[in-house]
Amino acid sequence: MLLRMYLRWSERHRFRTEIVDQQEGEQAGIKSATVEVDGRSAYGWLRAERGVHRLVRISPFDAQKRRQTTFALIEVLPEVDDDVEIELNWDEIRTDTFRSQGAGGQHVNKTDSAVRLTHLPTGIVAQSQNERSQTQNKEMAIRVLKGRLLERALEEKEAELRKLKGEHVEAGWGNQIRSYVLHPYQMVKDLRTAHETGNTQAVLDGDLDDFMRAELERVATGGTSARLGDDGSDAA
Repeated sequence: MLLRMYLRWSERHRFRTEIVDQQEGEQAGIKSATVEVDGRSAYGWLRAERGVHRLVRISPFDAQKRRQTTFALIEVLPEVDDDVEIELNWDEIRTDTFRSQGAGGQHVNKTDSAVRLTHLPTGIVAQSQNERSQTQNKEMAIRVLKGRLLERALEEKEAELRKLKGEHVEAGWGNQIRSYVLHPYQMVKDLRTAHETGNTQAVLDGDLDDFMRAELERVATGGTSARLGDDGSDAA
């Protein structure tokens, strides 16, 4: 649902998108996905979406129609330009190849064309399996790895600045930024800015600009989080 939401948001802005990697869930849905978004200020907009997103709904996969709460982590990475030097020490990178699990024809599915790169000092992993050849997948995985290393460096710099300012820094799965409640009522609420709407379908169809703008304005003005413990729904 979140993958579709961001694809629709990109479509609204006429941004080009490409699904670089997608892992199916063990029973249903998607375990993880990596999407490349190409457009003016795409990173600046999407950076407001980083964090844990919480979804409350009646699961379509539950025969008893019970309400379930699920979480998804959104990471936003900058694409490293050729003129930005990100040195990779290949002595610190483990390269694994494996058989692609996605669509792509017989050649892709019958050869070990998928590539996974693991940066051993940090544990950062980047992989690609949607290209036809191992070489193409490795090139794409290198781009993703460089982006994640650059994002890590930026986050460390920002954390240092926040520490100097005396602002408490939180990280991890407990730091959810937004809740999408589809049952027993309809509401999407951002816990950082308190911006909310009852039009959940519009949001899931990619109408995210107001949420992004509110968060970017909060950050630009040095505002603090508006979270009041939760989004108004019962805890799960």
